[in-house]
Order: sequence, then C-alpha cells, then structure tokens
Amino acid sequence: MRFLKRLLLFLIVAVAAAGGYYGYSLYQFAEDIQQPNVIDHPSAGATKAAEIPAWDGKERVNILLMGVDRRGMHSSTLPRSDSMMLLSIDPVAKRYDLFSILRDTYVEIPGHGHARINSAIVEGGPELAMETVSQFTGLPVNRYVITDFEGFKHLIDAVGGVELYVEKNMRYRDPTDKGVYDIDLKKGLQRLDGSKALQYVRFRHDATSDYTRTERQRKLMAALADQMKSGTTLIQLPSILKEITPYVQTNISSMDMLKLASLGLTLNTQQPGQYQLPPMGMFRESNRAGAVLIPDVEQVQAFIQEKLQLSQPEAESDRETSGTQN
Repeated sequence: MRFLKRLLLFLIVAVAAAGGYYGYSLYQFAEDIQQPNVIDHPSAGATKAAEIPAWDGKERVNILLMGVDRRGMHSSTLPRSDSMMLLSIDPVAKRYDLFSILRDTYVEIPGHGHARINSAIVEGGPELAMETVSQFTGLPVNRYVITDFEGFKHLIDAVGGVELYVEKNMRYRDPTDKGVYDIDLKKGLQRLDGSKALQYVRFRHDATSDYTRTERQRKLMAALADQMKSGTTLIQLPSILKEITPYVQTNISSMDMLKLASLGLTLNTQQPGQYQLPPMGMFRESNRAGAVLIPDVEQVQAFIQEKLQLSQPEAESDRETSGTQN
C-alpha cells in the first residue's frame, strides 16, 4: 500500500511538472512572437497586445491570418499579403469558421481609396489590414497572426508533415529564386512536408486560379488544425513552438494565447465552416485597376452573419442532447 501511495504521488508530481513545462513553453512562445519577427516596421506594431481589451474566453474572437511573400525584401519593407484568412472562433459552440479572402478583391482601404485588399498591409501594415478586413466583413478584427513562406514551411515540417489528398498533378516553373519555389506535385494521397505543402497552397495556374487556390489553403489549414490535436503532436509541442518562433508575429497577448490554446483542444476540427470571400455571385469582375473583383459588400456581410449563426443552433442542440442523456 505504501508503494502505491508513493507511485501515485510520483505520478501527480510528474504530471504537474509536465503541465508546468508545457505552460511555460507556450507562454514563452506567446511572448517571443509579439516581437517584429516578420515585419520590422513602425506600422507593424501600432496595436500592442496590452492595448487590446482582454478576451473573456466567452465572446467570439476574430483573428486575421496573413501569409506574406518577403522574397528579396528587407524586413523594414512592408510586403503584400500573399494570402489572407479570417479565423472566427465561437468558444461556446466549440466551433471555428475560416474565411479565405480573395486577394484581388477590390475594396476601400481606409485613408487610401480603393485598391486590392492584399495591398492594405503595404499601405499601413497589419493594423490597416485588420481595419480594412473589419470594414469589408462587418466583423470586429483587432488581432492578427502573420508569417512568411519560410515560416509556413517550418511549421509543417515541425509537426511532421500533413497528410492530404492532392487533387491533380500541379506543375509551375517560378522564374525567381533559381527554382527554389517551383511547383511539382503528383496527384494522390500523400504526406506533404513543408516545401510540398507550400507548393500545394500556392498553386493557382489553372482555369479557376485563385478560387481553387484559396479552397486548397482552407483544406490544408483544416488538416493541420486536426493534426495539432493529436497526442503525438501535443507531446512535441515545446519543440514545435521553438522551431517556428522566428517566423511568426502577432499582437495577441500571452494570456489570450494561453486561453486560445486551451480552447483549441476542445474545438471541433472535423467539420469547420470554410468559405470564400466574396462568395460566387456576390462580386463582378472588372478591369478598373487590372483584373479585380468588385464585391457587393452588403451581400457579403449578410452571408458571413448567416454562416456564423449556424453554429448557435448546433451548440444549443448539443447541450439539449447532453442534458437528455444525463
């Protein structure tokens, strides 16, 4: 009996120590990525984490995810966003929705007139990008996460790659960087490493161009979110965070990051809402400033609200079912 008591005490201490180590790793990661790791520019830090109202963990939170192309650029130069996604998390329904924003969407950029939405970051950094997306979607957006090509590749490699079905052969010769970013993928189910995953989400040289490219981006992000919840990946979390720290930048506070990480373990990653903005039928093509998409903003915002409200009845239904079973 004494042996069992000692064993139980040892296990409790071990679990507590492990929990403390993981908590510290996540907290340190959150602190480090609030530094100008990706963009070292005055406008990049306009909204500090300390200036954002603390998230209570109950209200919906919207986070702008941006992937930028910094090839050949100095860190003090603001790059265009190669991809923009708005992640909207409902902590009550344990659900997230992911909205891909087509980069040729022609919108009003506050203080700078109308232009492609991916140029907002060039005009005023992440701060202006968030303001522009907020105005376009009708949702409050004051948190962002930004990375570049290398950061994306390191993240995928750090989690051991992502298993995904590649829908077709994809080939493209990139005229820059001596072939480093060429695309050469074969159709079929496979585990993509960082380089291959980047090829998959960048490919847009087909009939539907950016429409299917953003669809592939959402598909890979959903697969990555699902994998991040696996036991093996969680065990490796401290080393994963250390690996990707130099390539990620955010204005999310450390405490909010800890809350989001805890919530992430409970989110339903099997059936996330995945949508394109603007949706088909809610924009018209124009050559006003090159080939751009002019959205019907009112229709787009109504579409977003409709999709976000879908999670509420589902959550209520789940609670009712749980109550009946109990």
